[in-house]
Amino acid sequence: MSRSTFRSTEAALPPSAVTADDLDRAVQLAVSVLRQAAPTAWDARAGSLEWDCWETAEHLSDDLFAYAVQLGPRRPPLEGNVPFVWESRRAGGPSNAVHADRAAGPAGLLQVLEASGALLVAMVRTTPPKVRAHHVFGVSDPEGFAAMGAVETLVHTYDLTEGLGLAWNPPADLCARVLARLFPDVPETDDPWRALLWATGRAELPGQPRRTTWRWDARVRG
Repeated sequence: MSRSTFRSTEAALPPSAVTADDLDRAVQLAVSVLRQAAPTAWDARAGSLEWDCWETAEHLSDDLFAYAVQLGPRRPPLEGNVPFVWESRRAGGPSNAVHADRAAGPAGLLQVLEASGALLVAMVRTTPPKVRAHHVFGVSDPEGFAAMGAVETLVHTYDLTEGLGLAWNPPADLCARVLARLFPDVPETDDPWRALLWATGRAELPGQPRRTTWRWDARVRG
């Protein structure tokens, strides 16, 4: 079946799968909370990261864009990334292919984020489930890329809201599905958001040592 005639795959996915709708929900919730930030706050450091909030939002946009383009070719690469040029604007800054126009201000920055998210949502929604593409944490499928885009959005919005002084408490059901898809080794808990923060080295979890290094498992299972 060609990509041009393919329709949404979500009806065929199990109820526990991470879907394009889940990713879209994460991005829209993130953009909504980030719009509350003061225009002068974007130079603040983003949580525990070494980047400021503007750079972190660009990095998140770049993550979503990069996952979308991995699914784009008719024969997606299985051994590397689609060869866009990723470069940093300063020493120690994130290496991105996506950079927002500073003259457009925070509203423009968030438009870049929303647009990059929409690209990945569209690719996940229209790519056949049997398609595979490279990721450094394991060759993955469209659901895996949806989950990776969602976890990037959830945890980097946490970093951003820490720096911007905003509250961020994403839906527990979404966090639980992301954990199940990408972090099968994480202990079950009644607080999946806290568990996701722990899994990505951002929080404590009772009875578990804090993670200083971490990675998810993008490989297709089942």
